[in-house]
Amino acid sequence: MSTQPSQQDWQRRSLNAVWHPCTQMARAAVVPPLPIARGEGPWLHDYEGRRYFDANSSWWVNLFGHSDEGIKDAIKQQLDTLAHVMLAGCTHAPAVELAEKLSALTGGALGHTFFASDGASAVEIALKMSFHSWRNRGLEAKREFVCLRHGYHGETIGALAVTDVAVFRDAYAPLLMPSHVVDSPDSRLGADSEARALAALRGVLEARRGHIAALIVEPLVQCAAGMVMHEPSYLRAVRALCDEFEVHLIADEIAVGCGRTGTFFAFEQALASAGPPQAGETPSGGGARTRASGGARLVGWPDFITLSKGISGGTLPLSLVLTTESVFQSFWSDEVARGFLHSHSYTGNALACAAANAVLDRFANQQVLENNREQARWLQNAFAPLHSDARVEHLRQRGMILAFDVRADLVGERFAERFHLAAREQALLIRPIGRTVYLMPPYLVDEPTARFLAHAVTQTLNEVLSHAA
Repeated sequence: MSTQPSQQDWQRRSLNAVWHPCTQMARAAVVPPLPIARGEGPWLHDYEGRRYFDANSSWWVNLFGHSDEGIKDAIKQQLDTLAHVMLAGCTHAPAVELAEKLSALTGGALGHTFFASDGASAVEIALKMSFHSWRNRGLEAKREFVCLRHGYHGETIGALAVTDVAVFRDAYAPLLMPSHVVDSPDSRLGADSEARALAALRGVLEARRGHIAALIVEPLVQCAAGMVMHEPSYLRAVRALCDEFEVHLIADEIAVGCGRTGTFFAFEQALASAGPPQAGETPSGGGARTRASGGARLVGWPDFITLSKGISGGTLPLSLVLTTESVFQSFWSDEVARGFLHSHSYTGNALACAAANAVLDRFANQQVLENNREQARWLQNAFAPLHSDARVEHLRQRGMILAFDVRADLVGERFAERFHLAAREQALLIRPIGRTVYLMPPYLVDEPTARFLAHAVTQTLNEVLSHAA
């Protein structure tokens, strides 16, 4: 009589056959990956019947938890009609509808959507599109890029060139195009960090005037840097600088989009701070919103927004680049070489687009953002006692992202790994970034769940630090 493979069987087979991402496999042989049998709601279940709350949403993708019925039904329905067709020379309803919905979410300012498969690919596309757009306009010298210190945008060659995380970048530095790295507006560095960051950015834009194609930023939260947070005022000032120096602004919302920060697009919070359009104002199609009379300039949308992760609700790979009419028109020509000739075999996959449409329909019909604000308050209240915990620094929150740093003198070696393992004993799946503990849970938090998460995190902290001492 045959038996099902055990937890240990799956660990052994995985180590023999699977090369795991962001993993030193020699270390994985000591601390094997956790085999997961199934997921339901915010919970993951292993092969021995234990369950774990997915506090990081499986790398920030599961907006509505695992096995969501609505998203599953949309994929099943699409599977019965069309799973995939190439988007070169063909089109299909799920892709068209998704692009239209995303355009509408920007009020038409970013009215053109280019499809890809993953976040790094979307960043590659935005970088290439920016450079090629300037080239098509006769500005071939604009081929340099600016990024923020400790920013992360992916691990393909182009995306890595605008990533400033040493552990990912250093080994491949000889392969990368040079970029300009400017200070981050890290709120932990003091009240003047934003001003210093903006001064550094202005300095680069002035020094390399006519050579910078684009600035890329993660709006409001630099996630892989350790949930580094800044204010919408920084984004408003950045948009103004990009307008002043004729530089594209790329908002990388792969991690922070889809409602994570309290608005569907994180960059919306910079728009909202500028106030609603007044009489006499017209949208400029990305870039700044300007008064028709030529008066004071108000903040507007970025020139590009990249989306991935949560857009398909943690079901199928999909990424998108939204851009403006101005960029789109710069490629409009009878010359093939002036077109944007980037492609993926699975570009605009119908199943992934159907999942994304189901996600956007959820936002439109079920008050997701309003509910998230209440969930964020529950998390804020549950974790409030950590403000007075002497072991904790910089407790911070932006929407459904909550983080704190553990004092550097307390963490010891392999803190993130030890915290991850200890948290499993508290029925919690969580992966710190260095000494930063963060939660980015599915949008399924109620008040008791928030209290459970705070208790589990605190108990884990107690366990890990007691052994470190």
